[in-house]
Amino acid sequence: MKKILLILPEYLLIASVLFYWISTANALNPIAIGLLLVLILQIFFKNQVVGIIIPVVLILVCMYMLLALFSELNEFPTFNSDAQTLLFVGLSFFLLTIGVSGLMIYKYGRTES
Repeated sequence: MKKILLILPEYLLIASVLFYWISTANALNPIAIGLLLVLILQIFFKNQVVGIIIPVVLILVCMYMLLALFSELNEFPTFNSDAQTLLFVGLSFFLLTIGVSGLMIYKYGRTES
């Protein structure tokens, strides 16, 4: 079970990037293409330094986007169904990405004896 959990982070982050790419509705999204390329290369080469840098950057970006989410949520005059959808999808996406990034930091941060 632990071995499966340590294999999953890169694949879950690829799924997260694909969700982001589809939700932007932009076929040529250079940010999504770059993220996908880096994550796919990480799966093949398993570089420890890059394996820590990627999730740290993603965690920082997600923290920033959580602030943007709460700012956007504050612009709703009432907490209606649109605000609930925004909050549910946004929190789910960003908190899941932060959690998976934390798992990836654990994976590449532990020292091999």
